[in-house]
Amino acid sequence: MKSSILTRSLTILASTMIACSITARKPIKTLIVTGQNNHNWEVSHVVIKDILENSGLFSVDFAVSPEKGQDMSGFIVDFSPYKLVVLDYNGDAWPQETMTRFENYARKGGGIIVYHAADNSFPNWAEYNKICALGGWEGRDENAGPYAYWSGGELVKDLSPGRGGSHGRQHEYMMNARESDHPIIKGLPNRWAHAQDELYDRMRGPANISSLLYTAYSDTATGGSGREEPLMFTVEYGKARIFHTMPGHCGPAYANNPAMQCTGFQVTLLRGAEWAATGRVSQKIPKDFPTSTFITYRYDYKENRL
Repeated sequence: MKSSILTRSLTILASTMIACSITARKPIKTLIVTGQNNHNWEVSHVVIKDILENSGLFSVDFAVSPEKGQDMSGFIVDFSPYKLVVLDYNGDAWPQETMTRFENYARKGGGIIVYHAADNSFPNWAEYNKICALGGWEGRDENAGPYAYWSGGELVKDLSPGRGGSHGRQHEYMMNARESDHPIIKGLPNRWAHAQDELYDRMRGPANISSLLYTAYSDTATGGSGREEPLMFTVEYGKARIFHTMPGHCGPAYANNPAMQCTGFQVTLLRGAEWAATGRVSQKIPKDFPTSTFITYRYDYKENRL
């Protein structure tokens, strides 16, 4: 009898462990919001999906808006099933119901990635601008909040008047770590070379940056600001975990897309996504990560494990 009970208990324990293991490996349910942008969203949202899903950590759905200028009233998005929302949108205003749902999703602890030109969107939506912390263009000026840049070993918040948002010509540049102990970038190089890309500068907004991860110098020789600009950071907003990444300007085609094919962009996106969704990063540091002297690429948007 005791042997039978022990056998049954071990069987139940084994089944429970297997179930827990399967649950632990369940992909993180992710939503990419897209459909309008002044950038090549038709390619970028597919690339982001492939980067995330090729890692084996995420499963991705899309919320695609109507075309610019079309009726937006039916664009009602349910964010609640998702642990992660990726913003790849810069366009017409969402319906009030979708705006409210998104604010509630963030306040209650949702995971969010603000990707590239998504920080241009909705200049008059105060809560969205807090979720981004910094934004540009679309008429932003000193009324949007201070400039934010790195100087003298600290993040400066500059209330000088002037436009918000600019960039010089696309070029390769160096990413410089500022809070290297944050889980998103812990173990990554303090300096690494990023592929040809836009370098957003003169960004301004509420500037409620929680952890400044990487900055880059916007050289006046390329038409930049002459400042060390914040390009990757987390944002303090309610219970949300928000990763804002400004690099990643989408190229003309899926296979001709150097900024998004850069290994550094893909790895930081993946690590930021896992952190935003779960509060931790389980990914190992890949051997193909770029160095301060050598840019590396994942042309098919996944790690080559050979």
